[in-house]
Amino acid sequence: MKIDLVEVGPRDGLQSEGTLLPTAVKVELITRLIAAGIRRLEVTSFVNPKRVPQMADAEAVMAALPRNNGVSYIGLVLNRQGFDRALAAGCDEIGMAVIASDSFNRRNQGVSTEESLAAWLDIARAAHAAKVKPNVVVSAAFGCPFEGEIDPDHVLDIALRCARAEPIEIALADTIGVGVPTQVADLFGRLRRELPQMPLRAHFHNTRNTGIANAYAAIEAGVTALDGSVGGVGGCPFAPAATGNIPSEDLLYMLDRMGVETGVSLEAMIDTGRWLQEKIGRPIPGMLMKAGGFPRRTQRPT
Repeated sequence: MKIDLVEVGPRDGLQSEGTLLPTAVKVELITRLIAAGIRRLEVTSFVNPKRVPQMADAEAVMAALPRNNGVSYIGLVLNRQGFDRALAAGCDEIGMAVIASDSFNRRNQGVSTEESLAAWLDIARAAHAAKVKPNVVVSAAFGCPFEGEIDPDHVLDIALRCARAEPIEIALADTIGVGVPTQVADLFGRLRRELPQMPLRAHFHNTRNTGIANAYAAIEAGVTALDGSVGGVGGCPFAPAATGNIPSEDLLYMLDRMGVETGVSLEAMIDTGRWLQEKIGRPIPGMLMKAGGFPRRTQRPT
């Protein structure tokens, strides 16, 4: 089995940090992740710098990244203006977020869910025309900090409407970390049955310590790509009490011990997490940075 590990640390990981990291540090983080074997990265977001000042240097980051290395650089966009910036900056792939909760969508993006859906359809058409790969994330798919439980039928309807624009994949995100494995298995299972040929990706936050369990459930349900953030840094700046994503190295440890192929070096990811912790200047959530790895078992002990 092969799973595509999508690194979101440079974007989702850093967007909530109180300390603004210099562009050169962000670029070094990305190059370290590439050296570890990551081949798809969310490197930045093209959003209003007044609302997310940590991403104000999006164009500068893109301009400094190495090219022609088989790596796909993903830029997050929320509207057509953001897409135009991402296209001009040279993103290989754009990711668009549509939030299943209207209240959350208005706080995060300033428009309704329906308006974001319309923007996605326009952006996806423009991306295809420009030969840039579009992916879409249905966020708050397992719960909302403002509306509470989200009807799975509603999430499925949004995902199916997003699919009309022919994205390269559809992701479901547990933006505030409230989902549990049974929900994950049910929702991804339903989506897989409705869209049997569509690549599916999962984005989990570890707010309530269910992220790794949810990742396993997503794999069992047919997901072929999982998001992680090195060191477990990150969280949505517009969600109350949001904490970090799944640490990439913790997720990688599980996958590696399960015999799942990712092409990513666990040791290099642990080293990168420790390096990032020094740059941020405070402890970050990753467990493997503290405990270290463990040899992969090749045979049973006698």
